[in-house]
Amino acid sequence: MKQYIQSKKQEMIDLLESIVNIDSSSYDKEGVDRVGALLKEQFEEIDMHVKIHRQVNVGNHLEIKAKQDSTPKILIIAHMDTVFPKGEAKKRPFSIIGDKAYGPGVNDEKASHVQALYAMKALQASGSPAINNVHIIFNSDEEIGSVSSKALIDEAAADKEYSLVLECGRPNDGVVTERKGVGHFKIHVQGKSAHAGVEPEIGISAIEELAHKIIRLQQLNDYDQGLTVNVGLIRGGLSVNTVAPQAEAEIDVRVKNKEQAMNLTKAIHEIAAEETVDGTRTELTGSIGRPPMERTDASEELFQRVRSIGKELGFNIHEVSTGGGSDASYTAAKGIPTIDGLGPIGEFSHSETEEYTDLPSFINRTILLAKIIEQLSE
Repeated sequence: MKQYIQSKKQEMIDLLESIVNIDSSSYDKEGVDRVGALLKEQFEEIDMHVKIHRQVNVGNHLEIKAKQDSTPKILIIAHMDTVFPKGEAKKRPFSIIGDKAYGPGVNDEKASHVQALYAMKALQASGSPAINNVHIIFNSDEEIGSVSSKALIDEAAADKEYSLVLECGRPNDGVVTERKGVGHFKIHVQGKSAHAGVEPEIGISAIEELAHKIIRLQQLNDYDQGLTVNVGLIRGGLSVNTVAPQAEAEIDVRVKNKEQAMNLTKAIHEIAAEETVDGTRTELTGSIGRPPMERTDASEELFQRVRSIGKELGFNIHEVSTGGGSDASYTAAKGIPTIDGLGPIGEFSHSETEEYTDLPSFINRTILLAKIIEQLSE
């Protein structure tokens, strides 16, 4: 398999260029579906079964197996959407400088699409029955919370023994074994307007009430314990000479474990319910949408197997914890041993200029993925 993948390097780069040069923002259904159509064609060329899960507001999701009625035990997840707007690919198309490939979404995570395809091709070319043990989900809305694809991921994960998630690999052969849970809340405060110069005493300032809440929300941060609360957006008021009748804030939260998630959610609800400025009313919406990917004994055992396979191939695999969210959280929350960051290695995802994929790792991580699938299937 190693020799096969190495011999296909230029093919892999050519396909990566084609995918990177297609805009596929989470909100660009047409673009995401073009990526999906290209991947569907590629997987069908090696006689794999591709099912399209059609969506109205986002791109269609793809579900891929060797055979329609197979019952594989390994789930592989990668997303087709990016954070970049339509027109970005034309503005800065795919390019190679030295050993690095650049372009919008090259690292997050279009290189992973090609990696998954050629790992399957290598298994097929070697005659390995492990190709029948793989269930691939390419979803279209990971960057905006996987709202429409979560049910598909949950269904696919129901009978799985392992979950391999192809977010980009970390420098120096890192993979991800722990991720924070991610939440988004919105607080809306209603007050009463009044002329700030003529009769301010009859007004009720929603901004004043929100200010008290923001201070308390920020005090919930506990960096030493990996818990973060960030009031990142605030809006409010009608004009500078009007007592503000309304104000709102949006809050990003990150938690390391389920206990933190429960306690933090309770604290945010308590802050929203407490009235400091008489006469204001507060509405709280939102939740912790992505559960934390917690490190468990089962995931530790899987990591050790991955590290051992990597060592056989000459890679020094190490584990990384990160605050970013991914679909790995959903399978980990179901108790399925999960390893993330198995994609090609790169850095600066979401950057408008610096995002890159390391091309030697593009090949090496494809070899690694194929060997992991083969050995987990034995």
